[in-house]
Amino acid sequence: MKRFLAMMLVVLMVVSLAGCASASTATEEAKTTELTTDAVGVSGIFEGTGQGKDGVIRVNLTLEKNVITGIEITESHETEGLSEAPMQEVINQVLAKNNLTIDEVSGASYSTNGLLEAIESALGAAGVTVADLVAVAAAEEDQTPLEYRVDVVVVGAGGAGMTAAITAKEAGTDVVVLEKMSFVGGNTLVSGGELNVPGSWVQENKGVEDSVEQYTADTLKGGDNQANPELVAVLAENALAGAEWLRDEIKVNYQSDYLMQFGGHSVPRAIFPEGGSGYEMISKLKVKADELGIPFHMNTRATRLLTDESGRVIGVEATKGDQTLTFLAENGVVLATGGFGSNVEMRMAYNAEYDERYNTTDQEGTTGDGIAMAEAVGADLVDMEFIQTYPACSTTTGILSYVADTRFDGALLFNKEGDRFVGELDRRDVISKGILAQTDSVGYLVWDNQVTEASHMENFQKEYDELVKNGELYKADSVEELANHFGLNLSVMQAVLDQYNEDIKTSGEDSVWNRRGLKFAIEEAPFYIQKVAPSVHHTMGGIVINTQAQVMTAEGQAVEGLYAAGEVTGGIHGKNRLGGNAITDLTVFGRIAGQEVAR
Repeated sequence: MKRFLAMMLVVLMVVSLAGCASASTATEEAKTTELTTDAVGVSGIFEGTGQGKDGVIRVNLTLEKNVITGIEITESHETEGLSEAPMQEVINQVLAKNNLTIDEVSGASYSTNGLLEAIESALGAAGVTVADLVAVAAAEEDQTPLEYRVDVVVVGAGGAGMTAAITAKEAGTDVVVLEKMSFVGGNTLVSGGELNVPGSWVQENKGVEDSVEQYTADTLKGGDNQANPELVAVLAENALAGAEWLRDEIKVNYQSDYLMQFGGHSVPRAIFPEGGSGYEMISKLKVKADELGIPFHMNTRATRLLTDESGRVIGVEATKGDQTLTFLAENGVVLATGGFGSNVEMRMAYNAEYDERYNTTDQEGTTGDGIAMAEAVGADLVDMEFIQTYPACSTTTGILSYVADTRFDGALLFNKEGDRFVGELDRRDVISKGILAQTDSVGYLVWDNQVTEASHMENFQKEYDELVKNGELYKADSVEELANHFGLNLSVMQAVLDQYNEDIKTSGEDSVWNRRGLKFAIEEAPFYIQKVAPSVHHTMGGIVINTQAQVMTAEGQAVEGLYAAGEVTGGIHGKNRLGGNAITDLTVFGRIAGQEVAR
């Protein structure tokens, strides 16, 4: 989604998908306007460009006698909700210091590096080097208080954390939220925002019959019956109320006519927000939190939980820059720090299979901090070895591909030999293992124009263009051209497609992989092929909680004053999380945690 940002005027919330990397060399010549030069420096407005994660970043930089007085981003293609706040932080620091040497900014490193490159490019257009910039007086010493006293401290500003904070605030408590990144949203922001809801208004609109009992059974079976049945029951029984809360109280807009049946579910039950991303949910949660006056401490990393002599959790110690801050909580603390998908060392400690060979779909802040802090005060952990990969991700970046969700609408998964090798709607772990067993450890999704239209591809145009640019997706007028592009065995592939198309036309069922409810034969040009591979996507293990979201010890006792919700917890999904269950989980247990800590 192309966005025009005026970063000097707006500060938005956000999230980052990418890890650290140097920005590429600018590809466009910087432009200059209103140049004046005198003995004390250069003045004027100068244009510069840099390379962000998703394309060019263009800025207008205002100089007044070698002092940077303004930076306006006039073009950016960075992910909505992902990069704005980190980039604004860079601008703030450059303006304050009149220098490009800035303090660390947590998150969106590709974007912030690209912005710095654009600023330096603009300086070059002015004929000014960084060394030519006028030194400015050091800022006054930060007067931020070192100790805060509130009722509730929420650690983590993702979907679970903001849900808990809003719920606790509306229950009458004084709440503060700590977030180590420079943006809010966590993994929810980089998700599709979908959640499973039995008995939803969308199911009613489409005539889909479902029940709490059926959803419970699917979730337990999908996790190989390893999940805690009591937690799953709470999840299923409160899913509809949670979705209605998001719709009615938080004002999240959901697509009224679109349902998805993720693998492992017996019926379509996943509802989707408008725009098909978690940004809709996160942006509305932040608006609600701001309306309620909930303060957010960004770039503030919680380091340990504080306890009294009885072991009750009474607060959090955190760091911000070189400061150590103390947040004392009269009622308690809610941990909502996410999983550990971005922490390769921690992944390997619990399951050596998931080493550095695996990319991750997670934003870079999911490093297991909350799990470690909880364990240090006696919390029990469960299912830590169960790490989920998402089967259809970018082979270049590891990022989850929403374009590849065409498999839910009829796309077929092939290998290099031109054959299908797994059910496209099987469980994520089954599909992922199937792909890794193929030549080059990749799979190839194939679909036609009918599937493109059914998949609402217009919601993912930006990703589509990026996949084409990276050579991961190809559009063709014939199956032959499609197969030849990636070197698939055409004769085998054509025979498989012929059999599949015959099945669809005669029975609507797939005779090879028992796929049902199919609508489209793969026969209407243009055709598409996308190369995909698995990435680490979700860590099922985490802190043990009870049905009140209280953190539990190995002896089955509650850690007083400590609650947890979202991916930081374990026991809800078992060995495998079904698609669409993460947002349901964080919404249900985020609300419960907020209610309970406010009592």
